[in-house]
Amino acid sequence: MPGPAERVGPGLLDLLTLERVETNLFLTTVVHDGDGPAGLYGGQVAAQALRAAAATVDSGRHPHSLHGYFLSRGDASRQVLLTVYRDRDGRSYSNRRVIAVQQGKVIFNMAASFHITEPGPDYQAHSAPDVTGPEGLPDLEHRFTLHGVDIRVPEQPRAGQPWPSRVWLRARDSLADETLHDCALAYVSDMFTGLAAVPGLRQVGPPTSIDHAVWFYRRVALDDWVLMDLQPESIASGRGMYTGRIFGRDGRLAAGIAQESVYRTV
Repeated sequence: MPGPAERVGPGLLDLLTLERVETNLFLTTVVHDGDGPAGLYGGQVAAQALRAAAATVDSGRHPHSLHGYFLSRGDASRQVLLTVYRDRDGRSYSNRRVIAVQQGKVIFNMAASFHITEPGPDYQAHSAPDVTGPEGLPDLEHRFTLHGVDIRVPEQPRAGQPWPSRVWLRARDSLADETLHDCALAYVSDMFTGLAAVPGLRQVGPPTSIDHAVWFYRRVALDDWVLMDLQPESIASGRGMYTGRIFGRDGRLAAGIAQESVYRTV
């Protein structure tokens, strides 16, 4: 992994560092300091909201799902205020809601559920696609407003895609605990779009996320390579919807994704 001397700008751990203002109130600490205005990447605010929610549950409970709505364009040059609502703490599950606000406007809201680890059957219906491993691929030049993530692009579902829908991803920072791995997974889950794999479509973006869901199935290390594979489901009425999966290096199904985006041809 790149060492500290090779980093430019904040890393993923910096983005996931929050200031705890009060018991259920958090403030993000990293803002965009580049030239000109920049929109706030949706995966970033989702990961930060999950980080805030996780800080209010017992350490033995980890997220198994999150459901978020992107309500207004965020400003990457401003901090985000995150308010956590403790809806329920049961014997096995805890539920939290998080409201993200900038300048008095709600930009994102999220519901997340946390669960203790339980023994039981283990089955996955889908296998990782057979593609070239990350070691045999070049780094993707960063055309994205992302921080601290390596990206490599293997073979795609269809030739000539204008945007990848299948990518290897890895956090550059070493992630010390399971909560950070979960938040890193939430961060990368909003990076690309499965709509790129729709046959015959040339215009796929930049898509604006409307709603986003992640299901965390199995623990996976996000400071090692994971493979994200996205598939289109529908385009209709100015909206596009896709689903996807994230696999660990060993082929274990780590997470499921579903997202709906604005889709308007230009």
